[in-house]
Amino acid sequence: MSAQELVLSLGLSPCPNDTFIFHALLEGLVRVPAPAPWSGHIRFVPHFADVEELNAMAVAGRLDVTKLSLGAVARIMEGYALFSSGAALGWGCGPLVVAERPLTPEQLASARVAVPGFMTTANLLLDLHGGFGGPRREILFSDIMDAVARGEDEAGVIIHEGRFTYAEHGLVKILDLGEWWEGAFHLPLPLGAIAGKRNLPLAVGLAVEAAIAESLRHAWAHPEVSRAFIRAHAQELDDAVTSAHIETFVTAYSEDLGPAGREAITTLVRRSAKLLGVPMPAAGLFWPEAAA
Repeated sequence: MSAQELVLSLGLSPCPNDTFIFHALLEGLVRVPAPAPWSGHIRFVPHFADVEELNAMAVAGRLDVTKLSLGAVARIMEGYALFSSGAALGWGCGPLVVAERPLTPEQLASARVAVPGFMTTANLLLDLHGGFGGPRREILFSDIMDAVARGEDEAGVIIHEGRFTYAEHGLVKILDLGEWWEGAFHLPLPLGAIAGKRNLPLAVGLAVEAAIAESLRHAWAHPEVSRAFIRAHAQELDDAVTSAHIETFVTAYSEDLGPAGREAITTLVRRSAKLLGVPMPAAGLFWPEAAA
């Protein structure tokens, strides 16, 4: 009987940082040899979705490998471990709180705030900040700016391309949650990471981790090759905004978290776990130490 092909489901968002990183891997420009007893190369079946949908799918254990918010990690860390490649983590890349007009801290404390998902890192940062005690409404990230501009919410937390376009919607920045995090913890802000199921064989997990890093290196070396793929999935089609998005959210930490990246993620996840009342995983957060 011949060896079988290894097929893994892969969740990723349509945002430029994810499509930039994964383009070469999904288009076969980078190929991942399958470890024994499988044959050929690992094949990925992509599932594109908003990050909050990916968070929910990870909670349900539906994906083998997936992008997810760091705000969701404490909810899924018994079933998934984090790879050191593919993360969105850095300095000056945090979510922004925006509104139609300037608001005082006292007004913000009770303001109705639109968030891009209750499991997102953006929502977790509101919790950790402690200055937002009002009601929150969960809506799709791309709808938040319009909802705030229409007065449906007093403030909103914007992520992704919204960081570069909120002024065009007549909105003002109230708070940069990334700047707050950096000042409070003196660490880069971890926003999202790539996770793999803990029951994946160690050799498979290590191959996936290496392949993501290789796919990113290909993108950096040949940025023009992925341009059409990125544009086909992006919410914002302006090339300047797309380029700024990639430069902001794809950093050296995306190739390899390194000690500083792991420390930043562990710091955030520990605080999230404390809020949820759940323990940190005894096996650790990261591959390969946490592999089954």
